[in-house]
Amino acid sequence: MDLQTFFFTFTTLSIISLVLFHYYVHGSRRGRLVDKISGPKWYPIIGNALDILVPLENIWHFLRRSGRDFYPIYKFWIGSFPLVNIIHPDDIQILLSSNKNIRKSMFYDFLHPWLKDGLLTSTGEKWRTRRKILTPAFHLNNLQEYTASIIEHTNRLVKSLKAEVKSDGVVKDLSPLMTKFTLDTICESAMGVTVSEQSEQQNNYRKSVHDIGNIFYYRAVRPWLMPDWIFSLTSRGANQAKALKTLHGFSSKIINERMEYHQESGGKYLQDVSSSSSTNSTSIEANGKSKRRRLAFLDLLIAASKSGIGIDSRGIQEEVDTFVFEGHDTTAMSLIFTILVLAEHKEIQARIRDEVGDKLRKNDGEWSMSVVQQCSYLEQCIKESLRLYPSVPVIGRKIEEDLQLKHAFVPKGSVANIHIFDVHRDPNFWPRPNVFDPDRFLPENCESRHPFAYVPFSGGPRNCIGQKFAMLELKILVAGLLHNFYIEPEEATAGVRILPDLVLRSSHPVFAKFIPIAT
Repeated sequence: MDLQTFFFTFTTLSIISLVLFHYYVHGSRRGRLVDKISGPKWYPIIGNALDILVPLENIWHFLRRSGRDFYPIYKFWIGSFPLVNIIHPDDIQILLSSNKNIRKSMFYDFLHPWLKDGLLTSTGEKWRTRRKILTPAFHLNNLQEYTASIIEHTNRLVKSLKAEVKSDGVVKDLSPLMTKFTLDTICESAMGVTVSEQSEQQNNYRKSVHDIGNIFYYRAVRPWLMPDWIFSLTSRGANQAKALKTLHGFSSKIINERMEYHQESGGKYLQDVSSSSSTNSTSIEANGKSKRRRLAFLDLLIAASKSGIGIDSRGIQEEVDTFVFEGHDTTAMSLIFTILVLAEHKEIQARIRDEVGDKLRKNDGEWSMSVVQQCSYLEQCIKESLRLYPSVPVIGRKIEEDLQLKHAFVPKGSVANIHIFDVHRDPNFWPRPNVFDPDRFLPENCESRHPFAYVPFSGGPRNCIGQKFAMLELKILVAGLLHNFYIEPEEATAGVRILPDLVLRSSHPVFAKFIPIAT
């Protein structure tokens, strides 16, 4: 066979194979049922590759545009993988309330090298056991204990800002400022360790989280990179390996430091952790300084491991990786967008400031969890910010059993994405959806609203276990900032360009001006 004949034969067989593969995918039960759902135009073999093999910012616009054009549900194809995209609260309620379709989508597998089988990515009995072990860490008694640490870090942030203020105010790049605050806070409050002096290590950690997010979306829209062995051969595979070394090194240091503390104390503070949701405090000498130590999230893991209750040393690492990431990055992004929207609304700032000042005066000027809980208007403002800018704009589920939604039938083997960003701006449930209006969250305005029209912390059995902690942290920091500063905008929120990422993130640095309030 001459060369020309070989190439002709090879090309012909390749085309035939691709045609057969196309009809196999779209002629299968899953393909036929998914194709009944409307969606943007797709092409044989490549699906919607022309829509998604574009810069990340363009993917964001493609998703928003498709949600508007094919409301309330649409599908698109990544090669041979169908993605069903859900926007309507009725459909979201059916999916999130399911006790059967609780497995995260296949795209979460890309996080497995980092988070492995932590609470975010695990499923089945392992997930149920871990959830049961960790739930006490966020009971009211523990939140009360965390409050002191959050207040302490808020005061440090305020002090740092004031030290840098000039006569005309100070403009700050919000991302490194807020991520440092939330990382310090989650490590000290929930993990019991202090990392505030490890600035270089923190910077490397935060950069690695950002790198992993970029790699996640790059890989998610390129089907040929889904096999791990192929991805590992690429330059991004090498970059991920480097980032993972930093991320796992950071969490390992946290675990080792806490384990050493319990060894030095004889483990006496772990004895009652498994059977009690209370949080004890103690102090130890480290580097000549007394440090307050809390029995909290990480201690529950250590105690469960020592008792042989469903977790081992690998499990501890998985959950620390998961919660340090989720406990700092999502909250930091919420803080950034809350600051931005409040900067644009001076009258709302003033009302929060008055409310906070009033509660503080009644408590002799002392911050406490009780003071924060009484700031109802502040909470309304944060909820409204989370409506407009949910920290996690999309979540996914693998459909393991056929799912009948109100607006479509989703067959087994599909991936269903819930677009939280879109449902939070659905004009059918939110009049003037792009307007910042905290009164939406007055009790009387919430009573008749669909319970799944607002899901910033997901919902159903896999809702966010740390949502009360996140809200507490958000309220304390925003209250502290507004009590000490007038915040003015340096950029309109309408001009902030958003990227699809593991969390909602701006494609460029965002700024705000902090002007100290005279005391």
